[in-house]
Amino acid sequence: MSTDAISAGEQQDLDDVEAVILVGGKGTRLRPLTLSAPKPMLPTAGKPFLTHLLSRIRDAGIRRVVLGTSFKAEVFEEYFGDGSELGLDLCYVVEEEPLGTGGGIRNVLPALKAQNVLVFNGDVLGGSDIRAVVRTHREKNADVTMHLVRVPDPRAFGCVPTDADGRVTAFLEKTQDPPTDQINAGCYVFTRSVIEEIPAGRPVSVEREVFPALLNGGRNLYGHVDYGYWRDMGTPEDFVAGSSDLVRGIAPSAALDGARGESLIHPGASVAPGALVIGGTVVGRGAEIGAGARLDGAVVFDGVRVEAGAIVERSIVGFGAHIGPRARVRDAVIGDGASVGARCELLHGARVWPGVQLPDGGVRFSTDV
Repeated sequence: MSTDAISAGEQQDLDDVEAVILVGGKGTRLRPLTLSAPKPMLPTAGKPFLTHLLSRIRDAGIRRVVLGTSFKAEVFEEYFGDGSELGLDLCYVVEEEPLGTGGGIRNVLPALKAQNVLVFNGDVLGGSDIRAVVRTHREKNADVTMHLVRVPDPRAFGCVPTDADGRVTAFLEKTQDPPTDQINAGCYVFTRSVIEEIPAGRPVSVEREVFPALLNGGRNLYGHVDYGYWRDMGTPEDFVAGSSDLVRGIAPSAALDGARGESLIHPGASVAPGALVIGGTVVGRGAEIGAGARLDGAVVFDGVRVEAGAIVERSIVGFGAHIGPRARVRDAVIGDGASVGARCELLHGARVWPGVQLPDGGVRFSTDV
């Protein structure tokens, strides 16, 4: 939703709200792609992933955003600058040593000006109404409001049950018999005074230390529960699925223009006759897709060459990589500048490191030649 749709009263309510995005992680689950770039800067539906979150925050009516950086911290400011091109006021705070989620929030305190602070994990793709989360925080006079989403299978996540009034009653680790389908969505509203209470200068987990202490202390800890789109983009599988959902319009993003569909082919890319590009595939700038190639749910970065007859499915192909004729790449990650030889088969979570050259037929999962 554009800011034009925000009433004067709603905008006034947001004048005392600013956002913090934690983007300091090394993104180890997405290696080798994150060896050269922080995870929030990886192209997602053709734009750095962080652009989608920043655009969502802007369209909610929040103007000031503090980025808590660490790994390759300089990349963020080099790309986004002061945020003016996105209609935002961006500030950067570097975390010199790993401080955890709670320590990362406490580390940006000197840069905060507002009394209410929205905190986002920088690797979550979401579509929930940010303003509604803030309204819940105000209406409940909460110390902290947690955004909770309902998921079909909560067993892989920590669960957060709430009572009839929305007050959080417990924090539960992953269990095979969860008592609720509500999980922590990685978005919180903190009253500034609570951030001031977080110990400074040491690692602190907001999930394991800060929130349980608030709950045990009888503080006002509430949940805002909804069914909005939500995906943690930390694994290759989720990264591919999230990018595909953006391209097809399943996941919302104010950063994308034009109609959604089966593919997003960027200017300067070439797709030969007979190639099939479907499933929310992204073809990056300057990429070349050969005749008869099949790309289904693929994320193809800029400058990639996919030769004739190759198949790339549910996979990420890094900058400038090469996929040889009749190669099969399924559920795999190909690093920047790598070359996969003709007729190679890379399946089931295979990862090729940047610059590696696989000879023709050099890696196979079948006996065919």
